[in-house]
Amino acid sequence: MKQPRAGHLPRKRFGQNFLQDDGVIEAIARAIRPHADDHLVEIGPGQGALTESLIGSGCRLDAIELDRDLITVLLASFSVYPTFKLHSADALKFDFSSLADDGKKLRIVGNLPYNISTPIIFKLLESADSILDMHFMLQLEVVQRLAAKPGSKHWGRLGIMSQYQCDVSHLFDVPPEAFFPPPKVQSAIVRLSPKAPADRPKCDRKKLAKVVQLAFGQRRKTLRNNFKGVFDDSALKSLGIDPSCRAETLELATFVALANTLMD
Repeated sequence: MKQPRAGHLPRKRFGQNFLQDDGVIEAIARAIRPHADDHLVEIGPGQGALTESLIGSGCRLDAIELDRDLITVLLASFSVYPTFKLHSADALKFDFSSLADDGKKLRIVGNLPYNISTPIIFKLLESADSILDMHFMLQLEVVQRLAAKPGSKHWGRLGIMSQYQCDVSHLFDVPPEAFFPPPKVQSAIVRLSPKAPADRPKCDRKKLAKVVQLAFGQRRKTLRNNFKGVFDDSALKSLGIDPSCRAETLELATFVALANTLMD
């Protein structure tokens, strides 16, 4: 088994699994295709395996790393690049919009720890209008939820809220042996490309989130049960919705229609 670079042992509490496969690293870099005029933000660069493939393009790159023991390693490797800046911070608390100070939309990249991947994605969606695209390494199941279609067992809150704001593409899978230590799950690369406001239906995002949360509150129950006290049968039928069906059968556009009828 290939050992981690710089002798740093992965920490379980940070959910660290360091990418070690050069072929996979190259494939991710090809998918991102960084250019000199890009502004990239890398979440959790770890030991800099992907950073090395990105910074060579001449792009501006802000890296956000929580593990302080890796700060010295990253600075030693990349401080020679004038366009590189390292932030010792927690991505869940970081103000990403503060980086969009050059008028360019951000390109977000990251090998996200499995235990915090969904909260980070929801946080970034709040700043979607200042983001050009996002490329993430995630647990395969999370990518399947992001890219799911109605009627699928993976269709739910994460996919609906992400697809309302972004075009989602499941790019390719990554096996456990590409990491040190190998995780117990399959991984995959996903691309999220935020839509322009004019390209998504008008809707209050908070109302949409509330409708989706209610609809999937008890996944196996019918909409009639999950929407009790909020939408009655007549309100659902007026939108062409069968009250006896389950939330996973509804299209994104139907959730938007429900949100647009939700009273404050």
